[in-house]
Amino acid sequence: MKYIDVHCHLNHKQFANDLGAVMDRARKAGVVRIICAGVNPPTNREVLELAKKNPDIVRCSLGAYPIDALNIQIFSPDEIGLSAAKNFDLHDELEFIKKNKDLIVAVGEAGLDYKWDEPKKMIEQQKKNFIKVIELCEQIKKPLIVHSRRAEADCIELLESSKLKAVDLHCFEGNKKLIKKAVELGYCFSIPPVIRKLQHFETLVQEAPITQLLTETDSPWLSGITGERNEPANVVLTVKRIASLKEFTEEETANSILLNYKKLFND
Repeated sequence: MKYIDVHCHLNHKQFANDLGAVMDRARKAGVVRIICAGVNPPTNREVLELAKKNPDIVRCSLGAYPIDALNIQIFSPDEIGLSAAKNFDLHDELEFIKKNKDLIVAVGEAGLDYKWDEPKKMIEQQKKNFIKVIELCEQIKKPLIVHSRRAEADCIELLESSKLKAVDLHCFEGNKKLIKKAVELGYCFSIPPVIRKLQHFETLVQEAPITQLLTETDSPWLSGITGERNEPANVVLTVKRIASLKEFTEEETANSILLNYKKLFND
């Protein structure tokens, strides 16, 4: 069977000492595509390099994480584990993404994040930034991988008002009403291994058709096992759970997700 991880962060410091082994385990598990996501200027360049060095399996998306795009640093680089941006100029970075559009399969992650106090005070600026990213996707004809933490309704509203149809809602935590709306709009949902612990993602899988489901890991986060680092090989666990919930075989589920990937990302 062939498996897909549409969102992870292999440039995280947790993979600094064993990235080769992580990649080998993914290949051995049957993972054929891994999309490494950038979040700011330095990480965007890192994932571009990862894709260049591992063309058999790695693709990349270049992003503008909503908090980074505000030039706010909530955590230190050591705490978050990813390279930090200094003086993030969103216009310049969107131009960089545009320049490298032929080397990427998507834009993202980008979106809105209302979890933290300071960014929440800048909601209007977050929206303006997100609209700029959406407009770039429309212009360069690339799908968008959306971060929507505690801002799901606003994300759906802004996406609906745009012309963009190629959308993956990464780790979507919206309620049933918003899930239904996103399904009607034709958006995809990428499901992490933490579905093994969180009822919400089981509900999402039950509400969304198999034709709009993808698998992700958000490595090194969102593991299905508490305290264990996540990695791309674990999409196999997500496929098993989706198959059980949808009452499909694992092979049918993996094949459907592979087809969804090819359709959305044109790869």
